[in-house]
Amino acid sequence: MYGKRIQRLLAVFFSAALVLSACTPVRETAKESSDALTWGTWGNYEEHKEFLDLLNETCPDIELEFVSYTGGNKTGYSWAQMRADDIPDIFITSQILDEELAKERLADLSGYPFINSFSTSILDQVSIDGGIYLLPTSYAMYGIFYNKTLMEEYGWSVPKDLEELEALCGEIREAGLIPGVISTQLTGGPFSTMFNLAKTDWLTTPDGVQWEQDFLAGNATASGRWEGTMDLAERYMDMGMFYADPEDRNSPTLILDYLGQRKAVFCTAVQTVNISEFPDTKDQIGIMPFISEDGSKNIYMYSPTYYFGISKRLTDPGNEKKLEDAVRLLSLLYSPEGQAVFVDEATPCLMSTLNNADVQEDSMIYDAGQALQDGRAFPMTYAGWEQVLSDMGQVYKEWFRGEGGMDKDRCIARMDELMQDALDHSDQLYFCECTEDFTLEETGELVGKVLGSAVGADAALIPLGGYQEGGIELRAGITGKLYKGKINMDVASTICPWYDGEYALMTMTGAQAKELAKAGLCVEGGQEPYPYLLITKGGAELEDDAVCQVAFLAQGYTEEMAETFSAQVCTGSLREFLRVWLEEKKTVSPDSNPWE
Repeated sequence: MYGKRIQRLLAVFFSAALVLSACTPVRETAKESSDALTWGTWGNYEEHKEFLDLLNETCPDIELEFVSYTGGNKTGYSWAQMRADDIPDIFITSQILDEELAKERLADLSGYPFINSFSTSILDQVSIDGGIYLLPTSYAMYGIFYNKTLMEEYGWSVPKDLEELEALCGEIREAGLIPGVISTQLTGGPFSTMFNLAKTDWLTTPDGVQWEQDFLAGNATASGRWEGTMDLAERYMDMGMFYADPEDRNSPTLILDYLGQRKAVFCTAVQTVNISEFPDTKDQIGIMPFISEDGSKNIYMYSPTYYFGISKRLTDPGNEKKLEDAVRLLSLLYSPEGQAVFVDEATPCLMSTLNNADVQEDSMIYDAGQALQDGRAFPMTYAGWEQVLSDMGQVYKEWFRGEGGMDKDRCIARMDELMQDALDHSDQLYFCECTEDFTLEETGELVGKVLGSAVGADAALIPLGGYQEGGIELRAGITGKLYKGKINMDVASTICPWYDGEYALMTMTGAQAKELAKAGLCVEGGQEPYPYLLITKGGAELEDDAVCQVAFLAQGYTEEMAETFSAQVCTGSLREFLRVWLEEKKTVSPDSNPWE
């Protein structure tokens, strides 16, 4: 029963999955306007909706056309669009991955009045050769979560240095509790944990910043530099702060289970929550900094939830009206009223990026907000480390979990090996090349070929996603296009739906398959069906009376269809199918690579 309750509570952290159901087609209602600004939804229309409502009230003459993307790699896809010069008018991303490309594709915002809403320190962080091309909307603040109510009941205070933390952990163990649990399910968690510890010491110093640049370029080593951080991590492990969940569950589950059920006091997880108290016990949640050895550098981490920019094409002659509307939109976005819809009581781990942002003293992130103002908060490490982040995180994970004989010395050696290997084999990270841009339909056909051939089906029915009035989007559909260029797993993942890990096989006649393709896929609340693409082996026409096996993506079908055609749900990752298929083909284009 408890496990089921945890699963229900996970909805507190994440949006519920779409429930697919039957519906009847309705007439096309979408309209196009040359003056409409395109806005990428990122599959987060509901997160944007309050601002969009405010925009409609404040600037009702501004028209928006929503471009849906619900795939599994939002940041990767935003920069794939950037490389292909196919970005929406209002560009949204979560990382600045390529400064030179941002300069080339985005309008310089530095001359507009809303820039004055930001502090010099924030503008310095996003400045690219003196220009401002992307601005953050809000910061997600990261530290170590703890059960604040439990701490108060025992008379425990947030420790100020490592000695106090060690003493407190001893008292926690004496009370029969686990001092701290660490999230290791996703390797990005252990990676961030280690780098955050390094930032409490040397990594944020000028020498540390220089080391990072040199290491990524192959001109420095972890050996001779990371020993102190490894010793610090070992102390955290010895005092019980880095207890690894035996079931290796995700961060929300750990926080709800260990902290919410008073099994542990602390939780180290790269996670933001949208609750300030636990549902069952009503205990309050707190966030404390990563603790430095002498307490002089206790720090928090942060990352922007979104960056916004304006496509540079709006500065071209003929687009004056669209540019004016885009500037008005960003002016509202970066006003106190605009920021208030992104940062409110439902987002206790977020804070506004504006100068006049006020974090209440009783807020969960009050201390983190003060740290940001005082220079005791630093950005999460990501950009530049993409090629080795996952593998290094796996190394740290094995150490934290006591697996594979990993220890601190081997961790350092593996850091150097992984970085050197990535530099030596940078070309091998790309296993295929796309010779020309695909349309969305052509991308869906490609996915159908990959899925159908991988699972031995006769055909595949692949839904195409899109935006429907009311904010309805399809997470099980194809919404990302494959663009010309080299393909690695980051690029391949951009065309995969949000859902992965399973597929379904259904038995039906050719006539039934064609009828399903004609009807499309409907979702609960949707006004019209999403189109299905019917892809067949060898491009053959399915015979109406012939019985065939048809493959479907995870949740890319209705319950009624599953019951009618005796769906067999199987384990299997589309991402892995795609990688194997692309590696075999070497090159892809819309008119090549038949499903044989």
